[in-house]
Amino acid sequence: MEMNLKFRKAITEDSSVIWEILQDAITRRKNDGSRQWQDGYPNLETVKSDIEKGFGYVLLVDGIVAGYSALIFNNEPAYDAIEGEWLTNRDFLVVHRVAISDKFAGKGLSKKIFSFIEDVAKENNTFSIKVDTNFDNPAMLAILDKLGYQYCGEVHFRGSARKAFEKVL
Repeated sequence: MEMNLKFRKAITEDSSVIWEILQDAITRRKNDGSRQWQDGYPNLETVKSDIEKGFGYVLLVDGIVAGYSALIFNNEPAYDAIEGEWLTNRDFLVVHRVAISDKFAGKGLSKKIFSFIEDVAKENNTFSIKVDTNFDNPAMLAILDKLGYQYCGEVHFRGSARKAFEKVL
């Protein structure tokens, strides 16, 4: 069955459903034995801040919010101190807080959201996407590998090391 997919900027009215999706993901990470997102971050304030700053994006399936991600152009201070080397030093799009609702899990939507993210980058004449994830997040590591993201080194967030990746479009 073909799904009608849309990707758009999140609006204030999306906050509660985005927070539910992130809570699903936080629980999934915990159940997978991951330490990612187990320290009170992200939270509802993170979502509200993302939306206010224009960073929040939602994936709609048949008009229902099914996924979330924060997209930030050229601004991730932690990425300046990479232990390793980025592939490029030009404009980039940072991807944070990718999450799919439990109601839509297992439908390949994580790959779809990354495809839309690439479209947003290209529409903004940006041809580099940078993303990081925990060492113990096998689901995201597998997605990044499948989609051609290259491991560049480690970055540090809130006191812990994260694997950093870049894809040149």
